[in-house]
Amino acid sequence: MRVAIASDHAGFDLKAIVVEAVASAGHAALDLGTHNTEPVDYPDIAVAAGQAVTEGRADRAIVICGSGAGACVAANKLHGIRASIAHDTYTAHQMVEHDDVNVLCLGSRVVGIQLALEIVSAFLGAEFSNEERHRRRLAKVNELDR
Repeated sequence: MRVAIASDHAGFDLKAIVVEAVASAGHAALDLGTHNTEPVDYPDIAVAAGQAVTEGRADRAIVICGSGAGACVAANKLHGIRASIAHDTYTAHQMVEHDDVNVLCLGSRVVGIQLALEIVSAFLGAEFSNEERHRRRLAKVNELDR
């Protein structure tokens, strides 16, 4: 799987660890920055990661900011992006299985390194169930995106 990974300055340290873990798991990790701890605006990194998905350069994306909230709000403004915060492994896999989420948002000030890695693993290991009830609900969500 091709995974775009981006962070603002608050998520910089965790991003480096996530990039390494994603690559070690056999995925193609596309590091979209930031590349230092100089302040950057979370909407810019959310757009970079989301566009990698919408443009077909990545299958999924992971965006990391301080809480995960700002990046999630910004990513969801992009047509075709379904982003969600996950701070536990259940949500990380369920949001893909039921809601076909394609962008995981993490809060570097909320989750520790080990939990973040478990969340990333659950997110990347999950697949959309394609059950009729989930297709029906997703169609309604996609209609809202129009």
